[in-house]
Order: sequence, then structure tokens, then C-alpha cells
Amino acid sequence: MGQVVISTNATLDGVVEDPDGKEGFALGGWFAENGGADLDAWFEVATAEALHAEALLLGRRSDEWFGRRWTTRSTELANRLNSLPKYVVSSRSEQPVWTNATVVSGNVVDEVSKLKQTVAGEILVYASAQLARGLLKHGLVDELRLVVFPVVLGAGRRLFDQTSARTPLRLVKSETIGENLAFLTYRPEVTRDH
Repeated sequence: MGQVVISTNATLDGVVEDPDGKEGFALGGWFAENGGADLDAWFEVATAEALHAEALLLGRRSDEWFGRRWTTRSTELANRLNSLPKYVVSSRSEQPVWTNATVVSGNVVDEVSKLKQTVAGEILVYASAQLARGLLKHGLVDELRLVVFPVVLGAGRRLFDQTSARTPLRLVKSETIGENLAFLTYRPEVTRDH
């Protein structure tokens, strides 16, 4: 049975918007600016995570974001991400941008529940805040991994903006990546059946 793992980078105040600074957000670019020398260690952790995964689950905008940036790269991480099966949640009928992708439409809760039954192993959710909130709300998240960058932006889209349900989590692991990045792993306290 598959496990849905939300894996994302965020600022200390939870902002996930425009990490590379190419989306026009005035405070964007925080990933490289505040990752600095720790980014080599971050890439090692991200590569190990990707090598362990069996699939990616993304929202439409995240598919576009990654597809435009990763298909032309040839690092070990890029090669793994590009080759993984991808499931893109979208209400639109257009084709996904990233390689090896299938559109998931209809009732997201039902479709992700089915996906968990068919994929053996980790299904990573990258950079898809709206999707992540919905999955967490419906008890479909098995683990949440956050890499926290040492900066407070004070504005921007946050991972858990406007959540509609309280979700208790349990910290199962905390470590440091490099010298300044916190890597936190949480699991939901209560698993709901769907």
C-alpha cells in the first residue's frame, strides 16, 4: 500500500511561494539566498528521498513549475524525478507538462485513495500546497516532511493557509541539513479511514 508523503521547503514562517524567485513574488528567491552552503547537503537529502519514492503526486501548477525547470537537468536527482511516474491533480483536460505524467481528475479523495492502493511505496507530494491541505484534511497523508529555511518573509502563500480542520501531528524525527536548515518529519496523530 502506498504512503502519501508531503515533502516541501518552507521559510520559518511557513511561506512556500516562489522559492527560486522566477514567479514575480517580491520576496521570492529565498531558497538559494538562504540555503547557501547548505544546499549541497539539501541535494543529498532530496536525492535520497527521490530514490526511495515510487511516484510523485502534484497539483497542476506544481507540474508546470517542475516540468519547466527539471526536464532539462541531468543530475542524479533530476534523472530520478524525471523518470518517476507522476500523477497530476487537475480539473483541466490539458496534458501535463512534466514527463511520465497522468492527469488525475474527478473526486480527488477517491482518486488518491485508489492511488494509495495501487502504488507500493512512497508517493511524494512536492510544492502543491492546496493539494496538501486537502489531503491532510481528508486523512490521506501518512507523513509530512518540512525543510525549514532560516528566513522570515512576513508575506506570501503559506503551506497551511486557510486550513479548515485541526490536524494533530507528532514529530517523529528532527535533524539539521548542513548547518542552518531544519529537517522535520511529522506523522498525523489519528489516521482516518477513507
